[in-house]
Amino acid sequence: MIQNLYADAYVDPFPHLIYHNFYDDDELELIWEELKFLTKPDKLVEAKDFGGVVDKTNSHALALDDVFRNYRKVSNILTVNRKLFRNDVMQPFADLHGCCRIANHSNYDITKIRYYHNGEYYEPHTDMPFQYLAFSYFYKEPKKFEGGDLFFPQYDYELSCENNSMIIFPGWVEHGVKKVQIENSDYFQGYGRYCISSFFGFKDKPKK
Repeated sequence: MIQNLYADAYVDPFPHLIYHNFYDDDELELIWEELKFLTKPDKLVEAKDFGGVVDKTNSHALALDDVFRNYRKVSNILTVNRKLFRNDVMQPFADLHGCCRIANHSNYDITKIRYYHNGEYYEPHTDMPFQYLAFSYFYKEPKKFEGGDLFFPQYDYELSCENNSMIIFPGWVEHGVKKVQIENSDYFQGYGRYCISSFFGFKDKPKK
């Protein structure tokens, strides 16, 4: 059965595309298998070890490309998230605005898994080395935490990051994550906020 994808497109306050229910049930099962495995002691690391902006976040993450550099297919997530680069997914973003028009020709990307539990946040920052960003959000239901919204302080704009949604936007847009609040939940139970962060663009000059 072919999955119908739905997205909301915006050019204000900056170009961005939001997909709803991005992954199908089979893809979600594969993603959650890996998320549950990674939410175990000594799996996710601090910002200084995953390439995060040190002193901006206390959340933990893992750069999957570093772990599975020569064995990408071993990772469910690195396999499933190739969906992002399908033409029917990326072309609507490329058509959105002039600054997005080369997004569907990207030739380089990295993927990080990030988990936010009680008291964890990411202060506003930009990911300037990358032309584009795509964040996919996941949490166990029923939802047990509050906060964790993606916010854009320069534009007084924020998103609640619904489960299995994905936002795509330019890397020059400053963004942050509001503090997550969750009570009576052990960190390793995994009832916080997960994000698959894709950073993509061009390692070499794009072809005309």
